[in-house]
Amino acid sequence: MSESLLPEWPKAYPETHATGVLKAHNSDFRVDEIPLGQPCSEGEHVWLHIEKNGANTAWIAKKLAERAGVKEMDVGYAGMKDRNAITRQWFSIYLPRVEAPDFAQLNDDEMTVLAQTRHSKKLRRGDLLGNRFDIRLTGVQGEQGAVDSNLQKIREYGVPNYFGEQRFGHGGGNIESGRAMLAGEFKVKNRNKKSIYLSAVRSLIFNDVVAERIRCGLWGQSIGGDIEGDDGIPTAPLWGRGRLQSTDEALELETRVAAQHAALCDGLEHAGLKQERRAVAALPANLRWEWQEKPEHTDLTLSFSLPAGYYATSIIREIMHSEEKEHSE
Repeated sequence: MSESLLPEWPKAYPETHATGVLKAHNSDFRVDEIPLGQPCSEGEHVWLHIEKNGANTAWIAKKLAERAGVKEMDVGYAGMKDRNAITRQWFSIYLPRVEAPDFAQLNDDEMTVLAQTRHSKKLRRGDLLGNRFDIRLTGVQGEQGAVDSNLQKIREYGVPNYFGEQRFGHGGGNIESGRAMLAGEFKVKNRNKKSIYLSAVRSLIFNDVVAERIRCGLWGQSIGGDIEGDDGIPTAPLWGRGRLQSTDEALELETRVAAQHAALCDGLEHAGLKQERRAVAALPANLRWEWQEKPEHTDLTLSFSLPAGYYATSIIREIMHSEEKEHSE
C-alpha cells in the first residue's frame, strides 16, 4: 500500500528536528497495564498476570487456551499490547469446577506468569484504566533544549490524541480496505478483520477533525459548541449513526471535515456504528524524563501514564522523529 494513504497530521508544538531510535531492544519499551480492579481470589475464572517479551497478546492467549484445554474465546484480556516490547497484563480463562493447571510451566523467554489467582468475572476488552509506559529512545541527536521545551508544554497541555499508525495498518492499508469494504467492492466475513477496517476508517475521520482544529490555531482551546468530556477536555466525533452532539463553531468544523469523507461517514452509519466522542487531547500523568549521556550516544528515557486507548507514540512524535527498529532480543 502507498504511504500516501496516511495523511501527515500536524503537530501541536514546534518542530525540534531531533531524531532517535525507538525499540532498538524490547526492553526499551515497557508497558504495565493499570487494571480496573484486582481479582478477588475466587470464582469460575482463572486470572493470570503475565509479562511477555517479544510476543503478541493473541499468541499468548492461544498458548493459554491450549494449556487449559479450552477454546480461545474462553480466554479474555483487556487490550492488545505491543509485540516488540516488554509488557505486563492480565488474562482470564473460564475454568469452572475444575482444578486449574500450573500455568507457570509455560514460562519461557517470551512469557512469564507473575501471578495466578481466580475471579468471578471474565476480563473483557476495555476493562482497564490505562497503561504505564517506560520508554527509552536511543541514539538521540538534536537540540536537547528544544525537546525539553516541548516536554514541559506536553506536561501542562498534553498532546493531540491522534490514533497511532498501528491502528491504520502498514502504510495505512486498513484505510483502503475499509473504504473498499464500505463501498461494497468486497465482503469481509471475519468479524475481527471487519472491526479492524471499520476502526481504521473511523479513526481517520477523528484524526482529521483534531488536525483541522490545530490548523485553525485552536490547539489547547475550547470553542463555541464544544462537547467536553468528564475531564473538561473538548471531544471530537467517532463517526456513526445519530446527530453530532456539538453545536455552533464546533459543529461547523466537524461537519466540514465529515463532508470530505461523505462516503465513509455514510458507510459507517450503515454498518451500524453509533455516534461517540473521544477527547481531542491526551494528558499524560506523572510525565518524567531523563537524559543519559553515554560515550557512544545519548539516550532519553520517558515515564508516564495514559488512559486506555491512548497512544504513547502521540507523545514521541511531538518531541522528535523516531525510527523504529525490529527487536533484537
